[in-house]
Formats: sequence, structure tokens, C-alpha cells
Amino acid sequence: MKFAIALFSAPHAPSSRRALRFAEAVLAGGHEIVRVFFYQDGVYSAASTPVTPQDEWDTAAAWSALVRDHQLDGVVCIAAALRRGVLNDEEAQRYERDAASLAKPWELSGLGQLHEATQLADRLVCFGGP
Repeated sequence: MKFAIALFSAPHAPSSRRALRFAEAVLAGGHEIVRVFFYQDGVYSAASTPVTPQDEWDTAAAWSALVRDHQLDGVVCIAAALRRGVLNDEEAQRYERDAASLAKPWELSGLGQLHEATQLADRLVCFGGP
């Protein structure tokens, strides 16, 4: 089965860790993840600047490792990211900011990527949100 995963909550929220565990279970079960899409506060999981306290689990780093290790398509909504200061090199230059803050391996793109993921996947599973 092919899954698309959308995350709407910040990395410290319980739903972010649940989404990560779900993604790991999907892959362990031999299924495919066509895209991981971060939207709203979920974009904070793709930021390189937050520092997780030593006594807490680093959900954002775990997301990055999962996307990198499994060569997943990790997409961050560009509008939500800009609103929250999560910028790649190109956007940092465009908006004359001192530095980029988008972690690797994430890519900025539009909501069309979420729509496309729903077309490619058998199931869209969403975590977090209002």
C-alpha cells in the first residue's frame, strides 16, 4: 500500500512523534511512503535552528534521519515555512535574511505537492492540526 503523510503540528507535540512512529511502521511493514508533507506548525520539524534539550527526544532530527535514510520525498509547505521563518538558501536571499534555516534533506514547495501526493497514494494520513 502507498501512503502519503501530512504533519500539521510542531516537533514537540505528541502527534509529531505518533506520525513518525506510524511512518516507521509503514516502512517496516513493506509499504511505501510517496511523500511526507509538513504544513502549518509541522514545518518547524524541518528547521535547522531549534535546539532540543539534552533530556528530550529530538523528533525533528528523527524525521530528518527517516527521510534521508529511506530516501523519502520530504516536502515543506513554502507558505507556512516563510510565515514561520523556515527558509532555504534561495528564499533567504530573496527576502534578504542573514541565513537559511531549512534542514537537509527537506525541500520547500507548494500545497500542490500535497494534492499530488493524495493522487499518488492509496491513503493520506494526517497528524495534528487545529
